Amino acid sequence: MLDIPLSALSLALIILLVLSAFFSMSETSLMAANRYRLRHLAKQGHRGARLAISLLGRADKLLGVILLGNNLVNAGIATLISVIAIEFLGEDKWALGAATLFTTFIILVCSEITPKVIAANYADRLTPALAFLLWPLLRAVYPVVWFVNLFSRGLLALMFIRPKNLADAPHLTADELRSVVLESGKFIPAEHRAILVKLFDLEHVTVEDIMTPRGEIESIDLAAPIDEIEDKLATSFHTRLPVYEGEPGNILGILHLRRLLAGALGGTLSHELLRQDLIEPYFIPAETPAYSQMRFFRENRQRFGLVVDEYGELLGLVTIEDIIEEMVGKFTTSMPGSVAVLSWDEAGVAMVDGANSLREINRLLGLALPLDGPKTLNGLILEHLRDIPEIGVGLRISGVAMEIVQTEDRRVKSVKIYRPVPVNV
Repeated sequence: MLDIPLSALSLALIILLVLSAFFSMSETSLMAANRYRLRHLAKQGHRGARLAISLLGRADKLLGVILLGNNLVNAGIATLISVIAIEFLGEDKWALGAATLFTTFIILVCSEITPKVIAANYADRLTPALAFLLWPLLRAVYPVVWFVNLFSRGLLALMFIRPKNLADAPHLTADELRSVVLESGKFIPAEHRAILVKLFDLEHVTVEDIMTPRGEIESIDLAAPIDEIEDKLATSFHTRLPVYEGEPGNILGILHLRRLLAGALGGTLSHELLRQDLIEPYFIPAETPAYSQMRFFRENRQRFGLVVDEYGELLGLVTIEDIIEEMVGKFTTSMPGSVAVLSWDEAGVAMVDGANSLREINRLLGLALPLDGPKTLNGLILEHLRDIPEIGVGLRISGVAMEIVQTEDRRVKSVKIYRPVPVNV
């Protein structure tokens, strides 16, 4: 019989359980800590974060000291409980079995599950503090950890596994980073989060997706009478206008109204004067990514270009403002008579211009109309029906009910869209 009081044995058991909980908490906390936040704190001079990054940089030694301590303490707990069981219950087999079950239960609850759950939930707070305790401990038992790691590294080498530096933040793809931004919740304001998501999406957006369609381009026909041209110049909302002759696709150049004004003040406006002031047009392939085009605009000090297809046919016009609006949203200023921002009314109905882009409709109305074909609502309806519909015709595309309200010049002018009813699964 051991001449040790029960109170001393109980105190020793509690101390060992606390130490085991410390090692379990340290392991989970350091593995679950946000590497980006640790690096940010370290750059600000946080000593605990610096120690944590240093420890994570030596993953084998960090895990070696944690597991060494944890296994030694757990072995001590098992031995101590066995001693207590023998002391008070004797050496019967049932007593040793009960001690084994109790040891498993108390280690599992007090030293594994509970501390690891706490560490997983508060990893970013606990990691810098735990690093202060683990660092001197690693220095104290470094020879033992080094010796154990000799065998561990040899085994890893046989399996062709090379340990990684846990201090390095994981490399995220653009899609993964986009998901991080979407799940940022309260940490990033909704408006800022929307802008960041649009920046990621800009890589997948082409100039054709955001251009002004050919039918909506404000332009000048050089074959028209000079009086008609003067009236159009006087009421133009833009400072640069494409100029064509006869056919809208026959672009001659770009007219800068400010330069024209300086020349016209000295005499009468004429077709010859207009031709002299034309600037060579800049054409953009329809499949050019919007982000690449924005960089080109910036590097070459240009503001807009004409979008053409693979056959050189004019499709539309894109400006630097169109690309910026794609990132930050529509500006408050707009052309007189432009369509108001799309939204649902109280009855769940939205009146949409057929020339509106499908991407804008999806974004503003929360729909999922297909984007792999036509770019505008008019094009989508004509492709779906394979004919020019009459007024009042109803249809459904991708679960979205629509009704043709107005057609004009062989195109759908106005469409009434009904908000889809959510289906309860």
